[in-house]
Amino acid sequence: MPNASALLVIDMQNALMAIAHRPEETVAAIAGLRARAKAAGVPIVTLQHQDVTELPAGTEGWRIVAGLEPGPGETVVAKNSADSFLDTGLDTTLRELGVTEVVVTGFATEMCVDTTARQALSHRYDLVLVEDGHTTSLRPDGGGPFVPADQSIAHHNEIFRHIRFAGRRTRVLPAAEVDFSV
Repeated sequence: MPNASALLVIDMQNALMAIAHRPEETVAAIAGLRARAKAAGVPIVTLQHQDVTELPAGTEGWRIVAGLEPGPGETVVAKNSADSFLDTGLDTTLRELGVTEVVVTGFATEMCVDTTARQALSHRYDLVLVEDGHTTSLRPDGGGPFVPADQSIAHHNEIFRHIRFAGRRTRVLPAAEVDFSV
């Protein structure tokens, strides 16, 4: 049975892209996916983080970056944690749309992207993690407590290539290989 997909675009906001690793490449990959999803009639759901002190709603930093702004009729879900399902209407929205598979993109790889991807599996959705469609924050020279950004992205892609959830299909694909027509 074919999957009914939805494209999830997580936290691609001005303030976050200002601290992101390879933001232009990530935005371009997601923009291409958005165009293909829209052409195929696949729902696009934009997740937008808000925090009263760090990312207040309505501010320039809170806004979705140019090129990924939600279009007319697209769903925007406000969230305030790394889990896009927690205390939001995301699951209800996806169920109402008849979605069985989520195509996950966005910021930040090891926080909101990872948490939302795992929660999607726990909510019984199949998963496509777009290997070049998620990114993380810039890392200070000399390392610090985080691994380098490219390594973190590669690490999470590899985890999702091997993670297993009973009854769920999980794939990691480059944006160019995501096919919304199947």
